[in-house]
Amino acid sequence: MTPTVSLRACLLSAGLLLPLPVALAAAPASALQQPEDDDPAAAADDDEQVHWRDDLVRKRKTASIGSELFSYDTTTGSMTLTQENGDERADIFFVAYTKAGVDDLSERPITFTFNGGPGSSSVWLHMGAFGPRRVPMTGDETPPPPPYPIIDNIHSILDLTDLVFIDPVTTGYSRAADGQDDSQFHGVQEDIESVADFIRLYTTRFQRWNSPKFLAGESYGTTRAAGLAGHLQGRHGMYLNGLVLVSSILEFGTARFDPGNDLPYPLFLPTYTASAWYHGRLGDDLQADLGAALAASEEFALGDYVLALAKGASLPDAERVSIAARLAQLTGLTPEYVEQTNLRIVIHEFIKELTRDQRHTIGRLDSRFRGLDADAAGDTNDYDPSYTAIQGPYTAALNQYMRAELGYENDLPYEILSGRVHPWNYGNRNSYVNTAATLRSAMSQNPHLQVFVANGYYDLATPYFATEYTFNHLGIEPQLRPNISMAYYEAGHMMYIHEPSAAKLKADLVAFYAKALDRSN
Repeated sequence: MTPTVSLRACLLSAGLLLPLPVALAAAPASALQQPEDDDPAAAADDDEQVHWRDDLVRKRKTASIGSELFSYDTTTGSMTLTQENGDERADIFFVAYTKAGVDDLSERPITFTFNGGPGSSSVWLHMGAFGPRRVPMTGDETPPPPPYPIIDNIHSILDLTDLVFIDPVTTGYSRAADGQDDSQFHGVQEDIESVADFIRLYTTRFQRWNSPKFLAGESYGTTRAAGLAGHLQGRHGMYLNGLVLVSSILEFGTARFDPGNDLPYPLFLPTYTASAWYHGRLGDDLQADLGAALAASEEFALGDYVLALAKGASLPDAERVSIAARLAQLTGLTPEYVEQTNLRIVIHEFIKELTRDQRHTIGRLDSRFRGLDADAAGDTNDYDPSYTAIQGPYTAALNQYMRAELGYENDLPYEILSGRVHPWNYGNRNSYVNTAATLRSAMSQNPHLQVFVANGYYDLATPYFATEYTFNHLGIEPQLRPNISMAYYEAGHMMYIHEPSAAKLKADLVAFYAKALDRSN
């Protein structure tokens, strides 16, 4: 195919633009095989950069994982998605970590992992939870001061599985090809298809079809993962061993505070209770024990509260007063405020109201964090203090890590959380996105598919009770219900920034991978 002359080519020839990595599509498949043990790239020491191919950078590294020193190879670069006629569609950036010295790849699991947004790069799971190096956090509601170090991730799951961190188009360093419209990748189905194309291509070129395969997603990444489970099976015949869903949202009707949709109000209530408990806003009886407070909140949420909301304007005055009083007890708010909300407490108002008397706003991603707004009078917050606490450390660490440790050079801005993917195509505007049905179908067709769900008690973005509701209404056959396992953490959306939760998450994943890889299941 004869390339057309683009603005980018003109700038390159004029010396006004640094070259980006060459498209992976041009390389023969034989060049993508894992190097043998006697390959110079495989024998490189930790500090030597090796350009394994012109467009990919590969290095041999070691890190402390658990109590062991673990040796692994990194592969960093982009893979070009093309149409069948050879026209380029997009460059997908990825960072892969593979255990060094593995002879039989069929015995080594591989996990494709990504974050959500939509618009988020994979930085959070990469540098926070699963990768071999991570950003240390303080563990409480205060961010660390700059500059930000990078340390070995003793809780990495690289000892359990090889890892491929994927940045969907317009996130990280991934971009649509010259002349291609970005919007063709910016939608529920469009995103699933392009990420699936990457996974199929990587699996083929790196000869991983016979490896046990997993997906790991966070937040909207769990929406993507559930959709991918069905799409990979149906389109590419790729059956997975397991899904890791961190802070899951599969059914958007559980989290959209829209007129006529009362479902989120009871499903957010237990997280309101947890948040109030953390900030000491509950009465003595509920403040004494978080577990007991959550149990009381859950019982009320799916009992008297649901019935009261269903009655609408026909709710008797006496019952309305009683419901408002109980809601106030479970949220740390006043009965008068609850009544003013018509018994419907919206998240963005709750995070402002809970500690208004202290002029604080609590975090949406993690309600343990508190911030200072310009004023304490309105119903909207200036920023999410739980996001700003992690934005700086993770952005600095990722950009430093790419060049200094992975040896990958690219002058494009690494899009940590890109607003350029919006407007996002959610499909049918008369219904909410729901990939739970896709997951149910995938599990029915592949009864060996195991699912692990991690939930943070202080997560107001994807509340744990909403996730439980979704899975309780999945409709899967009784014999498949043991394939789903849930775990809970005393932290927020990114529970791994809390050291005890990070350790627990690793222990839970050790058990999950062992179960998913048990061929007797």
